[in-house]
Amino acid sequence: MSVRIRYFAALREATGRDEELLDLPSEATAATVRALLAERYPSLAKVLPRCAVALNRSYVSAGAALHDGDELAFIPPLGGG
Repeated sequence: MSVRIRYFAALREATGRDEELLDLPSEATAATVRALLAERYPSLAKVLPRCAVALNRSYVSAGAALHDGDELAFIPPLGGG
């Protein structure tokens, strides 16, 4: 299946991309993608576990199942001052 991954803020800076398409196995979850991205982009390994997960623009748990054509985003925590 093909899933669009969207990157925001620090994730965009670390990957150098706004988004990308990933081909994933049919049983993939958001957690599967999180692990894959941490492996592909080692600089994301520390921030990804703290990110909120949005699937098709709705917040979900990391265990959420993915389907062909889904849009997945990891939203990094925001700092303020």
